Amino acid sequence: MSVTLYVLGILAALLTLGVVIEMMRRKRLRERHAIWWLLAGTLALIVGIFPSILDWAAGVIGVGVPVNLVFFVTIAVLFLVCIQASSELTTLEDKTRSLGEQTVLLQLRLQELERRLAATEGAAASPEGVQERRDDALEQDHQGIVTHRPDAKRPPAA
Repeated sequence: MSVTLYVLGILAALLTLGVVIEMMRRKRLRERHAIWWLLAGTLALIVGIFPSILDWAAGVIGVGVPVNLVFFVTIAVLFLVCIQASSELTTLEDKTRSLGEQTVLLQLRLQELERRLAATEGAAASPEGVQERRDDALEQDHQGIVTHRPDAKRPPAA
């Protein structure tokens, strides 16, 4: 191995580690997402400093060409990163859907309360009557009367 390749390998590994650590420091990358990149950068640095380790590891595993071991480990790390990213994406999609559903239910509830409040304000003649009707509407809402759930209790028809 030439000195240029030796230095280039060490610099690439140091650059990878530096970028990952800087992203973690700036809170652009969380530790649980950085673990695979730190592992890959550390392995690259070790192999860059001690290239004979790659020959030894290839011999132990039974890989004929040590560079093929590098490709295999690289593909394995990228595969693990993809699995982790897919898992995070699935979790975020579930949370987003749940938050969207909660938002719609809250909007419907707010519209119902506004409608009931407008109806009571139109029927009330005095400010005291309006306040009493607002309090009544909020109390009924707290009792579960004004909801959009199938299990909610409805007041008996008069």
